[in-house]
Amino acid sequence: MKQLSEIFQKQIVQRIVRNLLDIFILQIIKNEPTWGYRIKKNIEQEYGIKLRHGALYPLLNALENSGYLTSRKEKHGGRIRKIYKITPKGTQYLSAYYKFLSEQIEDSLK
Repeated sequence: MKQLSEIFQKQIVQRIVRNLLDIFILQIIKNEPTWGYRIKKNIEQEYGIKLRHGALYPLLNALENSGYLTSRKEKHGGRIRKIYKITPKGTQYLSAYYKFLSEQIEDSLK
């Protein structure tokens, strides 16, 4: 029985991450400015979701175009990487999401 609930939990986590990928990406970048490949590996390791470059980079570009992220090129270990950093607008977006989520949880406990 416990094994089945672990399977369900894993499926639910993967579904949430897929549907709210922008939120998870913003949170990763808020914790530490980083580059695309590191984000991809973080999501794969933390949530067991294989994230294709064809899904990640258009989303990063959209978040940047919307003003939630900025980027700059930096040299790391001989390679040039595009480092993403969250903007104040991105931080506000995350805060609004967490506030909404908190309100929904509180309402469900009433």
